[in-house]
Amino acid sequence: MTLQEQFGQIDVYLFDQILRGNIAPGMRVLDAGFGGGRNLVYLLREGYEVFGVDADPAAVASVREMARTLAPELPRDNFQTAGIEAMPFPDNCADVVACNSVLHFARDEAHFDAMVRGLWRVLRPGGMLFCRLASVIGADGIELEPVGPRRFRMSHGVDWFLVDEALLMGLTRSLGGELVDPLKTTVVQGQRCMTTWVVQKRSLPGAEGRPLSRAGMPARRH
Repeated sequence: MTLQEQFGQIDVYLFDQILRGNIAPGMRVLDAGFGGGRNLVYLLREGYEVFGVDADPAAVASVREMARTLAPELPRDNFQTAGIEAMPFPDNCADVVACNSVLHFARDEAHFDAMVRGLWRVLRPGGMLFCRLASVIGADGIELEPVGPRRFRMSHGVDWFLVDEALLMGLTRSLGGELVDPLKTTVVQGQRCMTTWVVQKRSLPGAEGRPLSRAGMPARRH
């Protein structure tokens, strides 16, 4: 088996969380806005309990077929057609929620907030939210045409909702979360800035704390 067959086109920053043990066997992982399923190949192969949503029914059908091949024991209904602001999964159901290159498609601030709250709702206390999204962090020298509050026309002609450090840090505090890592931003020359925002949901008062660290997050107990 080649590395590409084993890991697919997994996001390198999500792969970093796996390497550090923050995503580990035994965890329930929810991919919110999975698209072609590039971040699911390894997880399905390794027997993770995987769930996910995408707004595109064709993407859902494709991922269901991929899961049928790589993890036939998973129910097909683990993968649903839905927006991440209205996912058909229970509160506090996932150890890890991943949302890769989706949040910058928010229509406006209210929609962005609803999307983030939707992600947070399904994350269990002590769990980890992993997001990659476009931002204005480090965007000096990139031509961005404002088209509305926090919305900009990008170099490839589409309009994106772009966050900044203050917004992400304010959300982290208001959600009651803690950064797992400092914000990290990759600048794609002359085109866009992609920020990685990784947050742990604090455990409920009186609950067993399972803090994330470089040593990783313990696997969920069965």
